[in-house]
Amino acid sequence: MTTRPRPGNEEPDITTSESQRIFQLEEEVGQLKEAVASHAVVDQAIGMLVALGHVSPDQGWEVLREVSQHANIKLRNVAEMILIWGRDGDLPEHLRVLLEETLDRYGPTQLPEDPRSR
Repeated sequence: MTTRPRPGNEEPDITTSESQRIFQLEEEVGQLKEAVASHAVVDQAIGMLVALGHVSPDQGWEVLREVSQHANIKLRNVAEMILIWGRDGDLPEHLRVLLEETLDRYGPTQLPEDPRSR
């Protein structure tokens, strides 16, 4: 006589396709979390450009995009450098010049002085 497990005590029978789907969904969740974090960094950098460069949010986005393209640096990385600059006053000189030139195309801009140049 074979005994059967009681109802509710069965082991889940996950097929290969189900486990592949779970893996895909876990990857997608990871990518979405990264995208949300990246979006927040970009939005904060745009906010700094709006405040310091006296541009609109749309123009701040364009400035960030142009600087990223001309510097050949990923947009998120440029945004991160701008946030570090806002916190520590540290921005690579070539990026600072490019940022100032790009902002100037949207209106006269005077970025805060680099504290290291004093």
